[in-house]
Amino acid sequence: MARGWESKSVQDQIDSAASRQASRGPQPGPDEIARQRKRESLLLHRTRVLRDLESCTEPRYRKTLSEGLSYLEAQLAALG
Repeated sequence: MARGWESKSVQDQIDSAASRQASRGPQPGPDEIARQRKRESLLLHRTRVLRDLESCTEPRYRKTLSEGLSYLEAQLAALG
């Protein structure tokens, strides 16, 4: 009798996992995954540049950071 309950429990777990996976919708392809990773990377770089820009006092370095920030924002805009 205990085996019957175990097998039903396992079957329920398998069924619920399958239904969760089906309800997630289509999985993104490799190109979409690469695009998402690039976007996340650009956002992290942008955050770091903004933080450095806030604490920067050297005008030449500040200019370099501003140019880098505009480049990152252009890359993000190109990704959409």
